[in-house]
Amino acid sequence: MKRTLHSGLLMAFAVLLWAPACQQYSKDYQEKAQNPEFLHAGIRRITDIIRHDIFPPPVASRIYAYSSVAAYEALAPGYPEYQSLAGQLTGLKPVPQPEAGKEYCYPLASVTAMLMVGKQLVFSEENIEQLEEKILDDFKAMNMPPDVYERSMKYGAQVAKHIITWSKSDNYAQTRSAPKFTIDTHEPSRWRPTPPQYADALEPHWGKIRPWVIDSAAQFKSDPPIPFSTQKGSDFYNLAYEVYTIVKNITPEQEATAWYWDDNPFKMEVSGHLMFGKKKIGPGGHWMNIAAHACRKANADMMLSAETYVRTACALADGFIACWYEKFRSNLIRPESYINLYIDADWQPIIQTPPFPEHTSGHSTISAAAAATLTGLFGENFSFTDSTEVEFGIPPRTFNSFAEAAAEVGMSRLYGGIHYRRGNEAGLKCGKEIGNYVLQTVKTRKSGVSSGK
Repeated sequence: MKRTLHSGLLMAFAVLLWAPACQQYSKDYQEKAQNPEFLHAGIRRITDIIRHDIFPPPVASRIYAYSSVAAYEALAPGYPEYQSLAGQLTGLKPVPQPEAGKEYCYPLASVTAMLMVGKQLVFSEENIEQLEEKILDDFKAMNMPPDVYERSMKYGAQVAKHIITWSKSDNYAQTRSAPKFTIDTHEPSRWRPTPPQYADALEPHWGKIRPWVIDSAAQFKSDPPIPFSTQKGSDFYNLAYEVYTIVKNITPEQEATAWYWDDNPFKMEVSGHLMFGKKKIGPGGHWMNIAAHACRKANADMMLSAETYVRTACALADGFIACWYEKFRSNLIRPESYINLYIDADWQPIIQTPPFPEHTSGHSTISAAAAATLTGLFGENFSFTDSTEVEFGIPPRTFNSFAEAAAEVGMSRLYGGIHYRRGNEAGLKCGKEIGNYVLQTVKTRKSGVSSGK
């Protein structure tokens, strides 16, 4: 409440200072405001803060989804062919509406709403405030009438408040104080902590978070794991042995693919007695970056960009909920633990095993969900170049389609030594079903208006 009041006072003070200086107002400010780079910059800043604050991938997906919904809802009233997501996303009630007969700059309202919601959900608020200040300066430079500026800011804040209130009923707060996951090492098929941190299970209650579009975490059931066995020659042993063999004989191309899609938000490095962490963009952030690449290549306007982000973010968020439900239901041992116990005690994976059960692959699930959504918007044969990993010293990759990229994600987890083939394939299948469901269920365009290609 204090933050909202403080932001409101700053906004009003800024308008009072700015108004006297503007006597001749621009007539083309509405056109100048329709710049999707404002949204791209906002999502990218949220991604950078998620990385800085080390939010786990499931939690990051929640931040993306609420921020994207806020941006979309504050922008949609300016585009008659689009409609609200109220009543379509679980628990989202009708958002505040702009005052009839009054002029608004909806892009300004959209960016305001997105950044206010993002600021509420992260720790490093000052980093969002820095971008917010820069973007507001850009809007002020458009020389729009002060009453339009103030009205638009207030409308964005109203939408943000509505979305923040909605976010508080999704069971997230309750999961913060839920009991830790109980580790059962007496049952050999169960997950147990892995090196080097031997960390507790990450977000074991995420399957209880309120879904966005799917009706429950269990709506789309993943194919089950292969029956567990430690016997040589069994189907499960062979799955693990495949992982062991691939890593032992890894090719440069396979290893490069494993590192390209590593997307570990916090990798713990061990050097002697020292331990230090490395931060990277997580799986959800990688796909939000791909969404931005697609928007820029397609020359998407601000509304299509907002639509792309909100659809992708909801698919990612529901993908994580469904996947985490299955992970802690099947509670399957990771390849690293199995191989060390039953094949080779000294074997290590290429990339670091994350701290949660194996089945299904989270990265495969959410990648297929995002890919299905983006395919619905931009087409099946939409090629793109992804430069997400350049800042980490990894060159960009070009893909012929979103589905091709998602399939490579699945294989990358096998090459990296952290998933069995079955977990990747089951994740890709379930994620695609979720992505298509989000695409078909959520109606962003009004009846008779085409959505996507």
